[in-house]
Amino acid sequence: MKQFSTYILLFFCFLTVTSSFAQSDKQKELEEKRQAILKEIKQINSLLFKTRKEEKSVLSQVEDLNQRIAASENLIRVTNQQANLLTRNINENINKISALREELKVMKADYAAMIQKSYKSKNQQSRIMFLLSSENFLQAYKRVQYMKQYTAFRKKQGEGIKAKTEELQQLNTNLIDQKKQKQKLIAENEKAKRKLTEERKNQQALMAALKKDEGKFVSQIRNKQKEADAIDRQIEAIIRAAIEEANRIAREKAAAEAKAKGTTDATSTKNKITKPAKSEEFSLTAEDKALAASFTKNKGKLPWPVEKGMVTKSFGTHRHPQFPNVTTNNSGVEIATSDNSAVRSIFEGQVLSIQMIKGANKVVIIQHGDYLSVYSNLATVSVKKGDKVSTKQNIGTVAKSATEGRTLLKFYIYKNKTKINPADWIYRM
Repeated sequence: MKQFSTYILLFFCFLTVTSSFAQSDKQKELEEKRQAILKEIKQINSLLFKTRKEEKSVLSQVEDLNQRIAASENLIRVTNQQANLLTRNINENINKISALREELKVMKADYAAMIQKSYKSKNQQSRIMFLLSSENFLQAYKRVQYMKQYTAFRKKQGEGIKAKTEELQQLNTNLIDQKKQKQKLIAENEKAKRKLTEERKNQQALMAALKKDEGKFVSQIRNKQKEADAIDRQIEAIIRAAIEEANRIAREKAAAEAKAKGTTDATSTKNKITKPAKSEEFSLTAEDKALAASFTKNKGKLPWPVEKGMVTKSFGTHRHPQFPNVTTNNSGVEIATSDNSAVRSIFEGQVLSIQMIKGANKVVIIQHGDYLSVYSNLATVSVKKGDKVSTKQNIGTVAKSATEGRTLLKFYIYKNKTKINPADWIYRM
């Protein structure tokens, strides 16, 4: 029964230690999230609110404000989670301190009783007399061992009291630190809430302006979507033509190689040469296949196409936040960045095409096997068609949108002719 009780006690001790480690890990995770959100807010302020003098459309102002409000709400939520977790930690520490004080009280009482008993025993007879009164050598030896054990036990009890005292002091110190940390988080949260209230007032004022002339703004959104769709169609036409050209070159190369080898079976050779590759896909060499496999292997780990930036419009179809009856579609992602930012290739490859497209400025397409990365709205281009590029190599600079007052890169990823979500491929997009 005693052994069973010991096991139960050890089990609960294990659970307590495990819970402490889990809470410590959770606190660390939440702090990392909080720092990431603070960094995001700093980027939003830097990239979207850098100067108030710049003219922006009301729609752009609302979109930018929505980004900051969403980030602020996220910050408040995570900070609340941190404060709540700290409250639980503080309560646990208070309970531990209370239990330790009781344990220390009992240990000190036991130790005092033992010292008192030892002192009385020492007055009644000395150690020598205790040993000399032994009936035989074996009994004397056992008495020596007993005295050693008793001394060791006293020492161990004293050390135990010291350890418990230090543990209690450490818990008190941790408790003070945690209370300070909680107060700091609460103060920061209150500040963020006040700022959020102001932001929402600004948002309501802008929304009132939008609602006042809803038809006009809905028309602007739809016209903008039409322009984006037209740009997408041109990019897709360029890609389609590039695939056809690449496959034509591959067939001609195969024909030349077959002719050089002097193939005897003319019919068989003709069939091999004229058999077309799928019009939707690139005809890949062994080198191209290896490059595509390497690109696939790096899914989720590819670098951003700009060193500093944030996604303002994500991939896919979305209901407009201000006008629910309007949907928008994005074939890639729009990235806000700082003025004159360098654009860089996300992976090694070859420049497939450089085009000037109305509404998109200069567009660079880089081939990575049967994958393509597309960089739209470039002001300058520092590569030419056919160039081999390396990962993170600068290929140009981003243009600034005169209508939106932002420096925006439109970025796409395709596999052959199929557009895919860049956020699945770029690290932490």
